[in-house]
Order: sequence, then C-alpha cells, then structure tokens
Amino acid sequence: MFARRGFLISGAALAVAGCGGPGFRRYDGPEVTRIVVMKQDRRMYLLHQNEILKDYRIDLGFAPQGHKQFEGDGKTPEGRYFIDRRNPNSDFHLSLGISYPNEADTAAARALGKEPGGDIFIHGQARRRLRRRPDWTAGCISVKNRHIEDIYVMVRDGTAIDIFP
Repeated sequence: MFARRGFLISGAALAVAGCGGPGFRRYDGPEVTRIVVMKQDRRMYLLHQNEILKDYRIDLGFAPQGHKQFEGDGKTPEGRYFIDRRNPNSDFHLSLGISYPNEADTAAARALGKEPGGDIFIHGQARRRLRRRPDWTAGCISVKNRHIEDIYVMVRDGTAIDIFP
C-alpha cells in the first residue's frame, strides 16, 4: 500500500507564521498528496507520494465498524473521498471537510429510505467536553488539537483521503 519509511518534519518546515496571527502556522515541507485512514488501527497517515510525512492516533464515530450508510448511524465513511472545505471557526478547534456523501452514498441511503447525512470532517477536540470515551464523534475523524493545527496547514483542498476498514 505505502512505504512505512517516514521522516520527521523539521521545525523549520512547520513553524508559526509571523503574519498569520496567533495559533496559525505555515508549512514549507513536501506536499501532502494523500491521506490514508486505517479505521481498525485508529491511525491516520499524511503522505507525499508513498512516503509517510506524519501519522496520528484518531478517534472515529461512536459506531466505528462498517461504512457509513445513513445520517445518525455513528459510522465513519469508508472509501475514497476528497478534502473539500475547511472551517477555522469550528466547534472542534479546526476542521477539514470530507466530501461525503458521494452519489453512491446518497443512492444507497435513499434505497434504505434514509438520508445519507453529511458534515463529515477531520477535526480537533470539542470546545465542550463531549469526549468521554474513544470513538466519540458522530462519524468524523478526530485528532488532538495540536495535531489538527498541523494537519490544517499541511493539507490542501482537493487532497484525496482513502478511508479503510
């Protein structure tokens, strides 16, 4: 799938930007060309081609096994999606939107007489203390706040995200 050999991003590559305001960073390292999520392992990898740039421990939806089928099922989608938006004012510190649902997701949910849902993000921790256990989200991918700050500046809109069981 991808090489396990990674390298650390130096302090020079990921630094606080002088004009970006407090808490905003800039990233001068290799482009993140793909995100890989391994749900079973609770890991997310940022890759440049086949090289791992960073990896993170993640939490998922409250019913993490299986592909998201409809709104409210608590599952995190599986398959290929894209980062399609960002929210610097998220209730979950910062967030990057995932392009769920696609046409197949919408059709599958409607075949069950349900809506597919949406608003699936990679995000930080809740402002209010919602997290009581692992896999606490409604279907999103959650990381620590300090990690979403790095991810937010490293990942561009349009980046592919492959989510595996």
